[in-house]
Amino acid sequence: MVRGHLRCIIAFALLAGALAALPAQWAEAQTALNAPLQISWEVRNRFRLFREERDFLLHVESAKDRSVLASEQALELQSDGRGWARNMVNRLCIELSGRVNEPCTRDNVKESYLTPIDHPVTVRLTGAVPVGAICAWSFDDGEGPQLQSSFDCAEPVNLRVRYGRQTVATVDISSGAEAPQRVSTGIRVRDIFIAGLGDSIASGEGNPDRPIALSDEGFCFRYYLGSAAAQYYRPSRAGYKGGRACEAPDSLQVWQRQSALWLNSACHRSLYSYQARTALALAVQYPHIAVTYLPLACTGATIPDGLFGSQRARECPPLKSSSPCQGTVGGQLAELREAVAAAKRRQPDRKLDLVLLSVGANDVYFSGLVADVIVDTATERVLFRRSGVMASVDDSRAAQARVLPQSFAKLREALKPLVGDLQRVVYVSYANPTLAGGGAPCPGGRAGFDIHPSFNADPQRLANVSAYVQNEFLPQLKALALCQSGILCGDPSGERMTFVDAHQAAFADHGFCARAASDPEFDRECFSPKGESFDPDIVTAANQPMLCSRSAGEYRAYLPRARWIRDANDSYFAAMTYPQGLPSSMQPSDIHDATWGVLSAVYGGAVHPSAEGHAAMADAALPAAAAVLRLDAAVPEVISEPATPAAPEQR
Repeated sequence: MVRGHLRCIIAFALLAGALAALPAQWAEAQTALNAPLQISWEVRNRFRLFREERDFLLHVESAKDRSVLASEQALELQSDGRGWARNMVNRLCIELSGRVNEPCTRDNVKESYLTPIDHPVTVRLTGAVPVGAICAWSFDDGEGPQLQSSFDCAEPVNLRVRYGRQTVATVDISSGAEAPQRVSTGIRVRDIFIAGLGDSIASGEGNPDRPIALSDEGFCFRYYLGSAAAQYYRPSRAGYKGGRACEAPDSLQVWQRQSALWLNSACHRSLYSYQARTALALAVQYPHIAVTYLPLACTGATIPDGLFGSQRARECPPLKSSSPCQGTVGGQLAELREAVAAAKRRQPDRKLDLVLLSVGANDVYFSGLVADVIVDTATERVLFRRSGVMASVDDSRAAQARVLPQSFAKLREALKPLVGDLQRVVYVSYANPTLAGGGAPCPGGRAGFDIHPSFNADPQRLANVSAYVQNEFLPQLKALALCQSGILCGDPSGERMTFVDAHQAAFADHGFCARAASDPEFDRECFSPKGESFDPDIVTAANQPMLCSRSAGEYRAYLPRARWIRDANDSYFAAMTYPQGLPSSMQPSDIHDATWGVLSAVYGGAVHPSAEGHAAMADAALPAAAAVLRLDAAVPEVISEPATPAAPEQR
């Protein structure tokens, strides 16, 4: 009886809720019935980096009534943490080598990527469309109207419209005995050319488009200057069939067959970067534009070496051919100039509309500061200090005062001819990765860094770096971008960039040490808050390196987490990057080498934003970019009038 009574109560509650929702639904339906007839249109697959419309529509659907961050979180859950980009990365108009496909076949039509001559659009009649009404469509781009067949007004019209000119869409609506009505509007697609420049924060480091797959078994690494017994095991790459013991070296070529996949391996460019997400979000949000996005940012870039000059590649992709790995990457500014010049040769009116930029951290040795914080054992500290891998706050402060202002001035001068007004350069600042909430630094310790035995975030060094970043480095970047606080600019009103730092407050609660009960189950069970995640016994760890006794393959790089900053454990589990881009003097002697053991834990994005972090940055950059591009200007007025009677047929 109780169960039956409870079922009745539940059914009544559900019915009451449904009835309560009906008035709102009726009101919406009535509004649609009373709405005037008008022509609406949108560009199809308008993020032109995507070759297939299905990839764009996935983001359109996910973004409905959501921020970029909320959309990213929804897609992460939808993909079971494997990431939405894992297959899209092979369906782009830019090859994994970085070369632009010219032409690029998008949805079975060959297009010039940098200089499109037309765009696909969908046109439909909206408003109070009479049931069964017949629409006769015509489209005129200045070369005479192109008549389309008449059909039911409920059906959309798909066509391609010429770029650089307006196409007038006209529809004559006939419905029974009612007088025909004519509606017309102008269609003019604005194709926005956006380039992404900068360093590892700009490129999306830490977020491979297809993460590494990990094995249940262990892989041996050596310690520095240790005996044969000075070894430790961490999870191996899934599918690797070579020697896993330190005494069984194997070739790098065999190892690299199972590497992570990036939009561009040499620069660790990723579709998850805030730059790609901002460009994509513009295309999703504004249906009358198309976005041509050119990603050029590169991990490790400084202003002199990376933007102006060439730099070392991060790693090389697994190649099917035997061609040698190119160890350097060309300067980003030179590549951008070349792309803009090539576009102007084909379309003289083509211009660069927007530059997304984040740079400066490597110029003040930020990766060296991270190494100084987390490398704790004496031997590694001495070796890293001698090789220049580590840097102190004083080293960074000196570079910030001596080098960064001069480099920034040169960068402004180089960007001005490309964009004209430097407000079209949207400088997106860094977030402080070390905050635990309320502005306090993370407490330090081995949690999140125990992937390597020598790692232990020293609390005092961490606090010093956190304070320096928050109180000195980030304010200096803002002053440089905006020509403030004594920064000399020739014409401040014309040399100020558009500056974005609205995301920094949100990151204050999501540093690398943030943990929550909602974190993925694998993280909660296997990444110890005490820094005791891995089996120190090399005998048992060879077969199962995780103390939680779960498979490392259960780790998911793309699930919502409290931390928006990748720690060293994340870096290893997501990317496990082999340091091919290092100078020959620092290259590991074999794949079990101690240097490889250290760098595999950090070289794939430790202390860099996760996909969620990049989405939060995109949410901050999006309104700034839209304002610079003036995308919220009024749309052309729809003209509605009685249809012109057809002229009598001449006999």
